[in-house]
Order: sequence, then structure tokens, then C-alpha cells
Amino acid sequence: MNTIANVSAAQAQQDIAEEFAFFSDWTERYQYLIDLGKQLPPFPDAWKTEAHRVHGCQSMVWLVPSGDASLMHFDATSDSAIVSGLIALVLRVYSDRSAAEIVATEPAFIQQIGLAKHLSPTRSNGLAAMLAKLKAYAAEKL
Repeated sequence: MNTIANVSAAQAQQDIAEEFAFFSDWTERYQYLIDLGKQLPPFPDAWKTEAHRVHGCQSMVWLVPSGDASLMHFDATSDSAIVSGLIALVLRVYSDRSAAEIVATEPAFIQQIGLAKHLSPTRSNGLAAMLAKLKAYAAEKL
């Protein structure tokens, strides 16, 4: 996974848009999402607690924040292959950033790569819930 700390959130979103532009159809894009999800770092079972669970997702999703206002890191996982891929994209844009940048960054990549049109309503709601929880963790640090 390409996690270069000096790449801005805006650049990360641009990189994601360019990567998805390579694929001609959504079957390929879903496969790419699944592949990205498989590259997530291991997530300890001990972190799979109710306190870390993201509610609003149909599948099980856990999000664990760490760090402080100057640099926040997030670990996350899901029991769903496609949702794990969505997590990988979200972490590329939002993890290892300052709390201020996290709060200020809108998830433009969701529209840019056409995800908004191709996710089921339950997945869209889950993605929105995950982004809201991530931004709430960052806002608490400000």
C-alpha cells in the first residue's frame, strides 16, 4: 500500500482517481477494491470491541484511532472484502494526517471514481458512517 506521509490528502485522492481510471468497468474496479482490502495490515482480534465498532455499516467494521492532533493514525478492518477495500482507500486519504487536515478534507474521491453510483445504499451508508466516526475522532483532538 502506498502510504507516503508527505503526500497530502488531496494528492492521495488524486492518486486514487488516477488508479481507478485505468479500469474500464466496475467488475475490474471491484476486484481492485478487494485486492486493496487484502493488503490492509493485520488487525488484532483484541481491537474488535464494541467501542471500536462503526455503527451504520451492514458488515462489521472496526476503527481504532491513535496519535494526537499533529498526527493521527487509524487502523481499521471489516469482515467484508469490498468494505475492506473501501477502508484501504479511506485510510490512504485520512490516516497519518493532522486532525485539522482530516476534519477539513472532504472525501471527493468517492464521487471522482464513481463509487457513489456503484455502492449499494447500505454500503454508502456504512462508508458515510465510517467517515463520520473518523472525522469525529479527529475533531476531538482539535
